[in-house]
Amino acid sequence: MDTEPHGEPAAAPDTGLLRARWRATATAAGAPADRDPAPYADRLLAAWAEPQRRYHTTAHLADVLTRIDVLAAHAADPAAVELAAWFHDAVYRPDRSENEERSAALAERALPELGVGAARTAEVARLVRLTVTHDPAPGDTNGEVLCDADLAVLAGGPDAYAAYAAAVRAEYGFVPEDAFRAGRAAVLRQLLALPRLFRTPYGAAHWEAPARRNLAAELAGLGAGE
Repeated sequence: MDTEPHGEPAAAPDTGLLRARWRATATAAGAPADRDPAPYADRLLAAWAEPQRRYHTTAHLADVLTRIDVLAAHAADPAAVELAAWFHDAVYRPDRSENEERSAALAERALPELGVGAARTAEVARLVRLTVTHDPAPGDTNGEVLCDADLAVLAGGPDAYAAYAAAVRAEYGFVPEDAFRAGRAAVLRQLLALPRLFRTPYGAAHWEAPARRNLAAELAGLGAGE
């Protein structure tokens, strides 16, 4: 059964639930009991709530975590994937190009402080950097889960997808309309040209077709055609 949500975008997430989830994830990732994960959750949630964000918000974080729940059985290391979700847009400035690298570097600093082992920390940072391209190598099940969860917004129902597109436009409010339309059309064409948007079996079965319909419709609405 298709369990992913459709329709209107979710309301602002319960930060108490997110903090509890962070604590559980840190424990699953090997953080020792004498390290308090709460300050890290507070700093990450504050970053995700920065005022320049319209799409890359705590609602997006919560949505990615929900999608990971659907896909978790496919991952070799679900705890690493969840940590990567928390960090993947922790540094975000819409006018900068090094957000993923700076987010990965933040994970490389914070996770050892929290007591997460070196190998898992390196995997988290690798996964964060992978969100630059969303192009995991064959057999990279952790990467497939994170990238599919991050892109699942493309497969939402009409209202949810329209809200997503509007939020992206709002984040780039400093870009003139003609320039935004040209840049957005280029992104949409690039996505549509990919042989596969989703790499997990679930994502391919449930999200690929609606995502392509949404992308094509948005591109047509920009007056850019395919």
